[in-house]
Amino acid sequence: MYIVWQQEIAIYFRKHLVMLAALIQNHRKSFKIIIINLIVSLSILFAMNNQNSVKEVIVNDEWFAEVQIGEYTLNCRIAGMENDGETIILLHGFPETSYMWLNLMKVLAEKGYRVIAPDQRGYSPNARPTIIKEYSLKHTSSDVLAIANAYNLQRFHLVGHDWGASVGWAFISEQPERLYSWTSLSIPHMKAFQEAYRSDFDQQRRSKYIKFFNMPFFPELYLSYNGYNNLKNIWSSHDDEEKEAYLSVFRQSGALRSALNWYRANIGKHRNPTDHINFCIVEVPSLLIWGNMDIAIGRKSIVLNEQYMAGPYNLLELYAGHWLIQESFEDVSKAIIKHIKTYSLEYYEPQLGRKKK
Repeated sequence: MYIVWQQEIAIYFRKHLVMLAALIQNHRKSFKIIIINLIVSLSILFAMNNQNSVKEVIVNDEWFAEVQIGEYTLNCRIAGMENDGETIILLHGFPETSYMWLNLMKVLAEKGYRVIAPDQRGYSPNARPTIIKEYSLKHTSSDVLAIANAYNLQRFHLVGHDWGASVGWAFISEQPERLYSWTSLSIPHMKAFQEAYRSDFDQQRRSKYIKFFNMPFFPELYLSYNGYNNLKNIWSSHDDEEKEAYLSVFRQSGALRSALNWYRANIGKHRNPTDHINFCIVEVPSLLIWGNMDIAIGRKSIVLNEQYMAGPYNLLELYAGHWLIQESFEDVSKAIIKHIKTYSLEYYEPQLGRKKK
């Protein structure tokens, strides 16, 4: 169990108690200064005590981490936390959960990596805001930062699929220095997608569902109708066990609405201008894996993606659909592992954190 933050608080508190005792002993006439120092120390201690915390638990023979982020708690599947390797954070999309990563987590842990896969905001029972704007990429990418800080990660590898990939593109624009590498499954750079969405008829045709998902109430009714049958139809490449794992989440109160609020918060009239993210040119080593049979993402945005890549970049095109993990696991897992190994700590100069030439 990670109790690093608790140890730091204790050390900090003891250190400042000793300092205050010395001040009292040597500067009895400066009592006002001592009181000020005491207030400042206790304020810092209070702030530290309210930082993101981690509690690791076993549920049905599976390790989870409960990451406290302000008023919310994200449930995260974890694997290989006893390993000494670098950490990889995996971000799922809609309509899936961290369950989608189970097989990849096992492979990565066996390779010596430490793996964290959160049930993202809206999917974790204790992280379901009722306000739509709290599902913006600004908020969801800040959850990734909070997880990294809770585990005291200076740098890590990031992998995302579908909306999880959108979160990754947001995170890489906001916190590029925190990443060793970035892998996106299915989804190109947000500016590439936006350009295709505006100008490419094929992408507009593929994205018609987005307008429907932005409507109030009807998407929830449609997807949950007849025992969630329409939702089940989306999982065209998933086995029954995986489908049931997802249904166990979407049957929970508010879960489906929260998942759909990702669309409402980021695409359409509910977007909050203050949550705008400036999607920048990417210098972090990046891998984009795309299935050329993807029903949601056409070729136009994939071609446009390269113009937003300034650092090392590779595109892997597969004969597959949107559900890459389920349809092409061997190819996808091998590509991810190769990318992570190539752009590990050894790729960077340890003192300056700069890339080797």
